[in-house]
Amino acid sequence: MTKDWYAWHRDYDQPDSALPRRLAEVRRLVTEALAAAPPGPLRAVSLCAGQGRDLIPVLATHPRGADVTARLVELDPRNAELARRAAADAGLTGVEVVTGDAAVTDRYADLVPADLVLVCGIFGNIVDDDIRATVRYCASLCATGGTVLWTRHRREPDLVPAICDWFAEEGFAPVAVSSPADGVGVGAHRFTGAPRPLAAGARMFEFVGYDRLEQR
Repeated sequence: MTKDWYAWHRDYDQPDSALPRRLAEVRRLVTEALAAAPPGPLRAVSLCAGQGRDLIPVLATHPRGADVTARLVELDPRNAELARRAAADAGLTGVEVVTGDAAVTDRYADLVPADLVLVCGIFGNIVDDDIRATVRYCASLCATGGTVLWTRHRREPDLVPAICDWFAEEGFAPVAVSSPADGVGVGAHRFTGAPRPLAAGARMFEFVGYDRLEQR
């Protein structure tokens, strides 16, 4: 049975869940990335964006919010509609929410390389080889000097150190990475290289779901 990712979002509103703490950390890093970005128009893409909670509230209040053209891609139409409504309510005319498969590179072709790339909620739901592949694709999605934000749990086996190594191999420098003691895994890496061409029609990963991964 496919997990209900719309119902899953309810945990964001539960104080005993780790999700509110993870969300707060992601928003903090988004805020800092926007503040550090160069003047002028900015681009952002969010893969598996859910209800847009990572990005939309920050753009709504940040002084640089109006500078951002963003595309959020989410497969579940219910989550996508909530994100679309939130962006409209906030007056964020530069935010587009696309209902579709976030793993397909064509969703982003006309908006990358971007200054901010969010791959939150993905690395805990795909196999290790696909995490490595997605990190490699981030070197096509991200502009030089841009920031990638990602999440991954810190439970054993803790893959976060390996993920950091993979980002380094692709030309990214660490900005912030949470420790196991934080209880949530959130990372930010800045791209120091030159963006590679984004392959057309490629699939970056296969979203499996953490519940099915744990059964393997």
